[in-house]
Amino acid sequence: MLAEHGASIRECLTIIDTHDVGTVFVVDDTGRLSGAVREREIRRALVTGAQPDDPVANLVGSPSATARPGEGRAEVLDVMRALGVGEVPIVDGDGRVVGVHVETDVVGAEPLTNWAVVMAGGRGTRLAPLTDSVPKPMLPVAGRPILERIVLHLVGAGIRRVFLSVNYLGDIVEEYFGDGSAYGCTIDYLRERADRPLGTGGALGLLDEIGERPAAPVLLMNGDLVTGFSVADLLAAHEAHGGVATLAATEYEHQVPFGVLESDDGRLRRIVEKPRHSWSVNAGIYVLSPALLARVPRDEPYPVTRLFEDCLARGEGVGVWPLRDSWQDIGRPAELAQARGQA
Repeated sequence: MLAEHGASIRECLTIIDTHDVGTVFVVDDTGRLSGAVREREIRRALVTGAQPDDPVANLVGSPSATARPGEGRAEVLDVMRALGVGEVPIVDGDGRVVGVHVETDVVGAEPLTNWAVVMAGGRGTRLAPLTDSVPKPMLPVAGRPILERIVLHLVGAGIRRVFLSVNYLGDIVEEYFGDGSAYGCTIDYLRERADRPLGTGGALGLLDEIGERPAAPVLLMNGDLVTGFSVADLLAAHEAHGGVATLAATEYEHQVPFGVLESDDGRLRRIVEKPRHSWSVNAGIYVLSPALLARVPRDEPYPVTRLFEDCLARGEGVGVWPLRDSWQDIGRPAELAQARGQA
């Protein structure tokens, strides 16, 4: 759906018909975005006397919107919906078009061979009664279920194979996402037994049932996160580190609401007024080398942290990647309210 600046009207109509789109994005000989030409404008020009072999340059205007590489796909789709457009080009810092968002795909983005496993089977008891009839990952934030935002984010980053681990009200998740074709990916389901939740890592043992093995590191993440983390940067950090696993880390801050007294042998040395402390904490996003999956027991509850403890006990390298992008865990009512802009 890209055309060179010297393309003809006929060539642009061919692109529109071939890709079933409403807009062609015109680029110069260096790949930089020159503008956009819409099907309705082309057909209007033909009605008023333009010829199919005329250059399309005179019909080129500004695109309705552009997206940056790595920009959240959910947000881009929301912009498309608001503007009533079916395509938005992805433009890098040099003005070059590196891909195009369309409704069900990201055209031109390099597809990754990595699988993603999203843990979406938790009960979400702390969010009751909201989760009495809706699984926690399906609670809406900014008009979309949390889990849909995750799937769209993964697809926008090039992930084409997604596994959703389901348990509590899993039929709602499966009915909503289907086979994933509407999202530009393939979705398979890892179904836990209703009477035997497998914890934060146990569902990895169910991957054996699909009869395939991943050829590249697997991205594992919790299904209750609202985050815009860079999938590419995390995978690159894992490769550069050379270890068997990588954990994403985010900063947790806590401010003591009182003046803290520092004393020695009963004598006051100083008062620190409402100090703030921060810690690097587990963000619930991981990259695992394929060989690690064989260590996860089948059909047994298994916290994923046990896998990393096992790696450390064996002397294997486990990397920590600092997540600098937006991140929020949705586990309590206050956190959900904050993600929804209500707090």
